[in-house]
Amino acid sequence: MDEIVQAYWNQYWGEQEKPKSVSAWQFGAQPDYLAQLVVDGVKTATCSGYVFYELENEPLPTIEDYSIILNSNDKPVAIIKTVEVSLTPMNEVSVDFAISEGEGDRTYQYWWEAHETFFRNELTAIGREFSEDMLLVCERFELVDVKSG
Repeated sequence: MDEIVQAYWNQYWGEQEKPKSVSAWQFGAQPDYLAQLVVDGVKTATCSGYVFYELENEPLPTIEDYSIILNSNDKPVAIIKTVEVSLTPMNEVSVDFAISEGEGDRTYQYWWEAHETFFRNELTAIGREFSEDMLLVCERFELVDVKSG
């Protein structure tokens, strides 16, 4: 974490004991748009391909995790807390979950088309093929804080 992000995290918690698990990151291909959806309370979920966790040897998220959401300039926008994590084949993601991602016209069809395009591109870039039943790491989260100023 850079100094600005760390300062935001420290300021939010003040004198309280800080949670151990925190990371700072941007959402997908449209970080500013997606971060604003979080701030507006529209986006309360996200998903990623399980294969990317495997390839990068990254631990899966847990309900103990906090995240500092960054904009496209790597500046902090908000803090979220993961409240649910599940591994779900893409073609079994529920309509409710898809809508809770808050993107586009908030329909399952939009969610499917946007995610299929995104995952096809990401997988092609690493020499892998898209599959409709690819395993996704589906996370629901709560907005904890919005950075002022």
